[in-house]
Amino acid sequence: MLYGIAILPPNEIQQDANSYRKRFDPYYKAIQPHITVREKEDWTEEQLQAASLHLQHVTETQAPFQVNFNRFSSYYPVNNVIYMAFKETQPLVDLHDEVCTGPLEDSGKPYNYHPHLTVGQKMGADELHDVLASLKNTPVDYSFTVDALHVLGRQENGEWTVIRSFPFKG
Repeated sequence: MLYGIAILPPNEIQQDANSYRKRFDPYYKAIQPHITVREKEDWTEEQLQAASLHLQHVTETQAPFQVNFNRFSSYYPVNNVIYMAFKETQPLVDLHDEVCTGPLEDSGKPYNYHPHLTVGQKMGADELHDVLASLKNTPVDYSFTVDALHVLGRQENGEWTVIRSFPFKG
């Protein structure tokens, strides 16, 4: 089964993100708005158990922390993705680095981790430029407390659901 590790923002942010995603993200119905901490991969039951033990250990010492979305941005020209960007990414990068150790060591990725919340993808270049031009002037100011990690699993129907949550206890 495919699993991934993510942060789920509060409902208010999810609703705002979904107002864009329903128009610009073909995966809108398959997965709720999220910040990927570790990309999806196929795990056995044993790997899921090892990952769960590791995440439990990580979250026992991790204190909740504040983050802030402050703008829309894009990965163009590398990828036609529009996303909500964070004002400061280092706390999220540090969390990712901590998660991706031990049984979840993540080596060999061709890119650096860049936390974000996708609101549009799989667009042609012209559509991406039009949408991004309109969003660049849209004010974004959402702060929230990151206080848990979630393992999401892809179900047989293609939808992603929370399998297990790990609240921060540090």
